[in-house]
Amino acid sequence: MTTLDEVHALTHAGSLLSRNGEIVAPYDLEVASADASGFSPLGRDILNAGRAPFEADYAGARRVHLINAFGVTLGDSIIGLSTLFAVKRRHPHLAFIIYRPARAPHYVRRLYELAAPLFGAIVDLPVLLANLPDDELRIDIGNQLFWPRFASMPMIDFFLWALGVAPESVVVADKRNRWLADVPLRAPASEPYALLCPDASTPVRSIPASARAGIVARLADQTGVAVYGFGAVDHPRYRDIGPLSADTADFLAWIKYARHLVTADTAALHAAAGFDVPATAFFTTISAHLRARDYANCVAVELGLPHLRGIHASARAADLEALERVYREYDWRAMPVARGRPEAAPDLVRALSSSCR
Repeated sequence: MTTLDEVHALTHAGSLLSRNGEIVAPYDLEVASADASGFSPLGRDILNAGRAPFEADYAGARRVHLINAFGVTLGDSIIGLSTLFAVKRRHPHLAFIIYRPARAPHYVRRLYELAAPLFGAIVDLPVLLANLPDDELRIDIGNQLFWPRFASMPMIDFFLWALGVAPESVVVADKRNRWLADVPLRAPASEPYALLCPDASTPVRSIPASARAGIVARLADQTGVAVYGFGAVDHPRYRDIGPLSADTADFLAWIKYARHLVTADTAALHAAAGFDVPATAFFTTISAHLRARDYANCVAVELGLPHLRGIHASARAADLEALERVYREYDWRAMPVARGRPEAAPDLVRALSSSCR
């Protein structure tokens, strides 16, 4: 079997196989600064849509083994799990085992722990390939960041395709992360509030600190309730709840019970869609179509940074100066706020609805 050099192993569009027959996540090797040379691509007896597109026979399956699914960020994982639940709605008898990078961030691991009772089980990589039954569906989705289609398809469609499901065969309602509503979460506050989630996974996709007070003012005036958020903002109607969100379950609960969300964090946006919370989402380096196409309660605002389009991460001074400039030029008094129905209590917020503009 062909072995890969270190660079090609870390950027391989799939999972790896060690010399002793273990399935390994490239991400784990990178985070551990381990020697990544001498690994081979996972064998052709494991389905991998990037190598050879397929149509999975879920009706005839009992268990499905998903290898290295669905990335190591919270947003990607919410969307990936939505594809799993879309399949499970069609085939309720299925149980899924997801093999995950052991070094994924704890807050991402926690999402899978919350979801696991609804789908099956999670197992840390590495695992011996020989331990995966060869008479059950085995699908590799490893290292999806390096799959060409990941950057060109709406993420939900990409993961459906990677699971061997035609994206057009899945109704829009099943692409809105509704499985999150089945995760038990307690209301974190007794008063109504709007929510600001300004920080994305990289500075170039985050809302600059200089713009946040203007957002709070607009959101408070439009909704008539207090504004909570993650991080300090100098505004009398704002409360920093960062210290009260120590766990992924806390983060999701704050979103679930919000009257409205303003965010540049796609993980927060994906969660809001799952809870039917109206949201205003800002996009800078990625097209809103690729992340928010199916979200009926979302108002997407795309800010003009064409020279940064497609950038996954950046903290370069020139890029952040461009980000500051485009936010500074935006008219916050006209920021769109999707309107939801007035609610009597926070535990009814899930009933909010609005049309995407």
